[in-house]
Amino acid sequence: MHLCGILNRGQCRLRWLIGTGPSEVFPLKKSKLLAFAFLLALGAASARSAEREIYPEPVEAKADLAAAFKTAAQTHRRVLIDFGGNWCGDCQVLDIYFHNAQNLPILEKNYVLVHVNIGHMDENQDIAARYQVPLEHGVPALAVLSAQGKLLYSQRTGEFAPMRRMESASVTSFLVQWKPAKDGCSAVMVNC
Repeated sequence: MHLCGILNRGQCRLRWLIGTGPSEVFPLKKSKLLAFAFLLALGAASARSAEREIYPEPVEAKADLAAAFKTAAQTHRRVLIDFGGNWCGDCQVLDIYFHNAQNLPILEKNYVLVHVNIGHMDENQDIAARYQVPLEHGVPALAVLSAQGKLLYSQRTGEFAPMRRMESASVTSFLVQWKPAKDGCSAVMVNC
């Protein structure tokens, strides 16, 4: 006799949904349950990554920039300013891409990274304006400067604002393009 004929319909439906009982009656297999649990865990991990504190308090920006210029001058690197906020999902993705295995060596060798917190588009507007970064086009937004503070590049059209739909390779290309030239190296060489 079919088990649902013995149990009342409510119990049978509940057991079918949660996958307990004989496998011929309850089609939710353990592999499906494990896959579902994995997806839940993945979603929770994604939610936690959005809570990471990448950007310091807005009042720290000017001091952070001064320290970055000093370090850049001593180490012959460029200053890379990342305008954004901890609330920004695309900013979180950019930071993950900056620190992946392909990009981190390029970043550390060639740049001093400064995260400038723009609050909710209401902080550090003066710094963004000084480096010609129109925040109304979205964040994250980047500017590259020489160690002496000369503006070399600024994102004026929100190029990285849709970062979550972009690949890590776009960050690699950007880092390679704007890294300082070294004697004997081509501008397109990744590991030079």
